[in-house]
Amino acid sequence: MIDDFLAGDLTEVEDAVRAAAAAEIMPRYRQLAAHEIVEKSGPHDLVTTADRLAEEHLTASLTRLLPGSVVVGEESVHADPKVYDALGGEAPVWIVDPVDGTRQFVRGEPGFCTLVALAHHGELLASWTYAAALDEMAVAVRGRGATLNGVPVHSGSPAPGAVLEVAMSHPDYTSDAQKRALLGLRTEGIDARPCGSAGLEYLAVARGDQDAVAFNWEFAWDHAAGLLLVTEAGGAQATLSGAPFRITGGNALPFTAARDEATAERILEALRAGG
Repeated sequence: MIDDFLAGDLTEVEDAVRAAAAAEIMPRYRQLAAHEIVEKSGPHDLVTTADRLAEEHLTASLTRLLPGSVVVGEESVHADPKVYDALGGEAPVWIVDPVDGTRQFVRGEPGFCTLVALAHHGELLASWTYAAALDEMAVAVRGRGATLNGVPVHSGSPAPGAVLEVAMSHPDYTSDAQKRALLGLRTEGIDARPCGSAGLEYLAVARGDQDAVAFNWEFAWDHAAGLLLVTEAGGAQATLSGAPFRITGGNALPFTAARDEATAERILEALRAGG
């Protein structure tokens, strides 16, 4: 079933992502009312009406495109944490973050995106990163490369001796051990800054505009689409132990995704030195 789907016309998925954003996200862009914004765990963890309705829209359209599939979405897991267990189940799984970069969306900034990935038995098969306000759609399919607005993208490699530009988790939102590891990036030859939308940070790595990311949390909806995008663009990813990141969880954190293997290893060395 999944092989036949991947061999078919995947532009239907792209159309579904665009349709959800057009129906539920963009009409509320810079138009949110106060009652449409709610704190979840705190002031830095927001959800809006656009998040909830876009995820509902995508759940209906994606499962219709691939009968027998299920959705693991940020908002559905918030409502019922057991939904996350589907990542290790038998059914194909759509991993959805309806609005990645909700804080930017709430502030009326364009730095947000919709993230969708398709996985089966813990293996990432395809992904879609759609920055509606920027009119950018990045697509990756396992073994077939990555594109941005239909044009192939390649991560390339940093120039020899160049300072590495890295987006990382904000140290304020980490455990003490993770904070120490991330602070290892504050070293000569690395220019690290707090990240914005995770999906757009991954896109920046895939297109060679940024050298790496380093994150300390592992929610699949934030990382699945971007990890496949970077990998298919020629980049590399690994956790602190050196093993690849697993979307099902239990990773040694922090982890990195980078433009090439040498850069990924350099970031890991810095993280280990910090820890």
